[in-house]
Amino acid sequence: MCAQQSDIHIARKANKKPIGEIADDLKIPKQYQYSIGHHICKIDQKYIENLPEKKSKLILVTAITPTPAGEGKTTTSVGLSDGLNKIGKKSIVCLREPSLGPSFGMKGGAAGGGYAQVVPMENINLHFTGDFHAITSANNLLASLIDNHIYWGNKLEIDLRRVTWKRCLDLNDRALREISANLGGIANGYPRTDGFNITVASEVMAIFCLATDLNDLQRRLGNITVAYTRNKKQILAKDLKAEGPMTVLLKEALMPNLVQTLENNPAIIHGGPFANIAHGCNSVIATKASLKIADYVVTEAGFGADLGAEKFLNIKCRKAKLNPDAVVIVATIRALKMHGGIKKEELKKENVEAVRKGVANLNRHINNIKRFGLPVIVAINHFIDDTEKEMKALEEECKKIDVEAVPCQHWSRGSDGTINLAEKVVELVENKNSFKFLYDDNISLIEKIKTIVKDIYNADDIVADSKIRDQLKQFEKEGYGNFPICIAKTQYSFSTDPNLKGAPSNHSIPIREVRLCSGAEFIVVVCGEIMTMPGLPSIPAANSIYVNDDGEIEGLF
Repeated sequence: MCAQQSDIHIARKANKKPIGEIADDLKIPKQYQYSIGHHICKIDQKYIENLPEKKSKLILVTAITPTPAGEGKTTTSVGLSDGLNKIGKKSIVCLREPSLGPSFGMKGGAAGGGYAQVVPMENINLHFTGDFHAITSANNLLASLIDNHIYWGNKLEIDLRRVTWKRCLDLNDRALREISANLGGIANGYPRTDGFNITVASEVMAIFCLATDLNDLQRRLGNITVAYTRNKKQILAKDLKAEGPMTVLLKEALMPNLVQTLENNPAIIHGGPFANIAHGCNSVIATKASLKIADYVVTEAGFGADLGAEKFLNIKCRKAKLNPDAVVIVATIRALKMHGGIKKEELKKENVEAVRKGVANLNRHINNIKRFGLPVIVAINHFIDDTEKEMKALEEECKKIDVEAVPCQHWSRGSDGTINLAEKVVELVENKNSFKFLYDDNISLIEKIKTIVKDIYNADDIVADSKIRDQLKQFEKEGYGNFPICIAKTQYSFSTDPNLKGAPSNHSIPIREVRLCSGAEFIVVVCGEIMTMPGLPSIPAANSIYVNDDGEIEGLF
């Protein structure tokens, strides 16, 4: 029955509780609940700050390298949290907010699927609580203050050629990657080259998700590097007195958003940087709030473990002083067959050998997580076309590499399909781990980059010209040498070639650009052809999205 229904139709039939009941179950006092409609509310930051710390378990859900066949990381995160609640554990799933870019571009919505979803799905995938609009406005307020300062005399002596701050928009629009601004004569300012990032790649988004409270948010916003003078002196946002009004725009957005799963279990969804061009994790505030409220917190990091999990562990956990307890790596038979060399149109045919071959990709991700000293378990997200022989082959291959593989059917059965996984995860987190970062703060920036490239991507080395290397040395001279690294690269391969599946080795990672994020407190390293403002595909998802005769949204999933 489930296979004949789309995600959106399943979500519409959900027996949702009023959000106040979900908040009451979490013992959140009424005065700290800010309801937005019947099924969404924000949790007051003051309540969260006054909650005592507790020894809750933090479980990260990540995945193998993504393919067009799909892996189901968010679906598994929701299903696992539902499963934990099913076996009597107090669990919250903590997710990122979806971006409008992929919703109207190629990927579609991001609220789980089948009977493992968060609801109300349409609201979550569209404007939700307006957090992304607030981030977009704060980003663009800073941009307008820069141009306004230049227009009214430029006392800070900003070099128009060295304005580094870009505007942003939460939609895919390649036409905005590089633009000419301030055209039209003297009244409109001084013409210069400008550009847009997608909102989820904005440093304001990164700051929003790494800030621990309102004061920390304002401090970080003030430390954003926006431009340089002709003498290459840094100009910060606080030099323009921008941090105050930017914080005002973000004040309400900083409160985390509470919704529910189809099984009426709590879900906190807050912030949403991409993992291929940013650090790919929900907000620190949301994660820490969940750890204070629940006994088990299930969270995810974007794309595969080489991008999302690496940044979650090396950036978010480092900055927020988080100690994760276990990692779940999601894999599907279909995706493994693609990594084993099978084309998408051939995936419905049984191919045990392709499964075994594709496990090389899974094994690489498992080994990468083990480098951080964390226990790992594999969740096999089951599809109806998976055969018994293929499933058995995957379980056998996982035994060879000393990791347990647990079949899951949460898409079709909800929590009943993840009880076994939930029980295994509970066993896993009870054991002590030896969590450690991949690199130390005090090694050079170039050595940090090389460590990620060699240890995580299994590449031989980086390719970086003297300009890139000199820029990294300049960042160190300016006092930013202790910052972690945020790699921006394709999510579809360990290499920078999206067509290179499996577990490639003996390749090099070309560095095209490095960017200082002095407010977010990391260095972005742009590799290969990755863009921080994506474009739309030839047939965007937007072409199939519409409102039907009953006033309901169609095509979002």
